[in-house]
Order: sequence, then structure tokens, then C-alpha cells
Amino acid sequence: MTNPFEQVPLADLRQRTSIKWRFFEPDVLPMWVAEMDVLPAEAITRAVTDAMGRGDTGYPFGTGYAEAFARFAHDRWGATVDVPRTALVSDVMMGVFELIRMLTPPSGRVIVTSPVYPPFHAYSVHAERQVVEAPLGADLRLDLAAIEEALAASAEAGAVLLICNPHNPTGTVHTRAELEALAQLAARHNVCVISDEVHAPLLFDAEFTPYWSVDPRGFSITSASKAWNLAGLRTALIVGGAETGADLGSMAEVVSHGPAHLATIAHVAAFDEGRDWLDDVLGGLRENRALLQRLLAEHAPAIAWRPGEATFLAWLDCRGTRVADPHSRADAGYVGLSAGPTKAFLERARVGLNAGEAFGTGGENHVRLNLGTRPDVIEEAVKRMGAIA
Repeated sequence: MTNPFEQVPLADLRQRTSIKWRFFEPDVLPMWVAEMDVLPAEAITRAVTDAMGRGDTGYPFGTGYAEAFARFAHDRWGATVDVPRTALVSDVMMGVFELIRMLTPPSGRVIVTSPVYPPFHAYSVHAERQVVEAPLGADLRLDLAAIEEALAASAEAGAVLLICNPHNPTGTVHTRAELEALAQLAARHNVCVISDEVHAPLLFDAEFTPYWSVDPRGFSITSASKAWNLAGLRTALIVGGAETGADLGSMAEVVSHGPAHLATIAHVAAFDEGRDWLDDVLGGLRENRALLQRLLAEHAPAIAWRPGEATFLAWLDCRGTRVADPHSRADAGYVGLSAGPTKAFLERARVGLNAGEAFGTGGENHVRLNLGTRPDVIEEAVKRMGAIA
């Protein structure tokens, strides 16, 4: 099998007009935002092209997206989706935003397990809720004691717990036992859990447990956007646990007006007909992961990396490097390109990465690197980084 990440020449990648390849100056290698440098699955291209050919460009209708995801979840994870307990939304973070507003009062709290995807912080603040951190443990797994402490302190004010599974940026996949313990804690403190599961199809060796399957009051939000590289085709699905029907039924009708019809067509094709493509991409990512591990050892041994169990993202620990910043702060903002070692790698090595500081507590002097690109780009990036690290 040819590595799917070798199919698009670098010159062609530089012709792309999305943010990954246009944000930086041309001499910068963009290893940051979660876009993969691959060609789309033929089934997705065909589905969208056929829809355009028949003029099928109106508004989405029906439960086709939920039904396609249900088939995928059953076949890949042995999980059951109750289609009536789902809701179509414009994208994962807008689904998170609406659930936060629905489940917490104004000035309520959102508990996050930092370091975590920066929009968890930004969208919570935009929803006028207070962010409370329950940082991951030293093993980069959920710290249940820290979570319980945050739940106890926040429940009276009205709170939700927002998690990421697989975890972004570490690639950790939470175990069923961890999620069941989390559900028990949430029930004890009468707090609902929202789980962002957009990276769940990108598994290597771990088993995935959808949160809705262990917590009757919990919510999962998913999409084909990351696994099939469809970020520009915006749509997503909320899946609720067994006792969430009333909550989902009370969601404002305007929320369902955001998804694009062509996007839902593309995502349905991904879940139903794009599975072989996904497996090929996972094979390519395995090769890229092994390559990164070898290159770091050879060219940048001061950079530490604990490979995750999922996703195309690598969470690199730069605390032992020459570019570590003792004054690095955890308020670098959503994009997070100008703090800590990220600033040095951009300005001196011309490699664009995400700053760990933007991910909250525990992100200081870390960077997030995107592995979903050409192997020769990964090699050149690591060599550049190693030269200054």
C-alpha cells in the first residue's frame, strides 16, 4: 500500500487555499492546524459530485446522517446509537456551545481537563461561563481526584464537564473503566458530561467507548470532519444517553439550521463507503508516527514524545530543550502561535506549530505537531527543529 500522505506533491499542497497552507509565509512548513494533506476518499468525491449534478443543493432533511453514523459505530465499536436521541448541528464546537448554554445557567461553569483543545476554553468564555480546570495527571490520563474536586466546587453554581475522547492534544483514549468512574462522579454531583469524540475513528491499538454508552445523562458529539479530512464541509451529530431525550427535544430549532446539505451527503458517504480509505490513512499515520519517533531520537533528542493511542496529532514536550521559555504563560490565545518554544520554532526554524500554552495548564513549553502530512515534510521539520532545540 502506498502511503496516502505521499500522493500529493508538496508543490500541489502549497496551491491549497485553506488556512493550513495560507496562514504562514511560503518558507514555513505548516505543521499546526488539524487538516490532513491527503486526497479525499473517492466515495466522498463521487457523492458530492453526483449531488451537484442533480442540483441537490438545498437544505438537509431527515436522519440519514445519524443512521450512517449508527452503522459505523456498530461495526467499528460495537456501540448502539438510538437515532431519535440525536441532533444534527453545524459542527462539533457549535454543538458543544449549544449544550453548554442549554445545560448551565448564565455565569455557570465548564470544567475542562487541560491541556485540552483550545476552543474548549474560548467557546466556554464566549458562552459567558467560567472555565474550571481539572488538569490531566502526569501520565496524561484523566485525574479523577482532580475532576471530583472540580465537580464538588462547581456543582452548586451549575456546571458541565467537557472532555475530549480521544484526547486532543495527547492522543490518549479514555478506557471504559475511566469513563464509567467519570459517569459515577458526574451523577453524584448532578453534573452532565459532554464528550467531544471527533477523533474517535482515528484509533491505532486502543478500544474506543462512546460516552453516551456509559452515562444515560451524557452527550457525545461526533463528525466525519477529522478522520476523513472534511473540516470545510461542516456538519456534526450530538448523540445522547438513554435519559437525554427531553434535553435534546428542548434544543432550539435554530441550532438545526446550521448544517450544510452537501456536507451531510459527504459525511454519510464517509461513514458508509469511506472505511477502506480510512484504514489506508491509518496505515499511513502508523508509518508517520514511527518516522517521527525515529527522527526525534536522531535529530532532536531533547524533545520528548509519548505517542498517543489515536489521532494524527503529536504532543511534544520541549521542557528539556534550549528553546524552553521559563516565562511561558498559559494565555496564548486560541490560535497559539507566539508563546514558548513555538515562537522560536517559527521564527528561527520556520516550522509552524501550535503552542502548548493555548491548551491550558500543563501545556507550557509543549507544542502540538500535525503528523497528517508528507513524510519528507515531517523529516525536514524535525531536522529544522532539532537544529535549534
